[in-house]
Amino acid sequence: MNFLDELRTLDPKQPGNWPWPIKAAALVILFILVQVGAYFLLWQPQIEQVEKGRADVAKQKDTFLEKKKLAVNLDAYKQQRAEIEQAFGALLKQLPNKSEMDALLIDKPASTENFTEFYAELPVNIKVTGNYHDLGAFASDVAKMPRIVLLTDLKLDPPKDGVLGMEAVAKTYRYLDEEEVSKQRKATKDKAAKKAGG
Repeated sequence: MNFLDELRTLDPKQPGNWPWPIKAAALVILFILVQVGAYFLLWQPQIEQVEKGRADVAKQKDTFLEKKKLAVNLDAYKQQRAEIEQAFGALLKQLPNKSEMDALLIDKPASTENFTEFYAELPVNIKVTGNYHDLGAFASDVAKMPRIVLLTDLKLDPPKDGVLGMEAVAKTYRYLDEEEVSKQRKATKDKAAKKAGG
């Protein structure tokens, strides 16, 4: 009687009468099935929870280390912030306020101001003639002004009888007062609302 014939003649209701090799094989198969079932029903969800917990711990550890680093350097950050605010204040003083703007570029044709959230830009078209050194001195005098004035869009005309012509846009800036800042913020919000509304 071969092995397959033995399997066919086995009585499943009486496993105690099975030959010992078949009992051993049945126990191994049963053990494997229990392990596979336990893995999918019990262990896999627990393993996933453990992995999620480890990831959360690692994330919290990174957050802690980042905050610890900030806390350790807090005094340096405070000092750096104070220095930045001081530098910003100094730069802000270089921008004229509304009443100083007219005196800054006196006798120049007025243009329309371009507003941003915190400052206004006033471009003024200028035309200057003179020799090379005169134009250099003019640019140097503009650079030495106590307020911020930028010369942009420079165009030099070819010299005629030793005289050069220069056209430029002189841009100066002023900070907005509180009323103007709130008006600009409202305008920005209105534009954003219109875009969002379609």
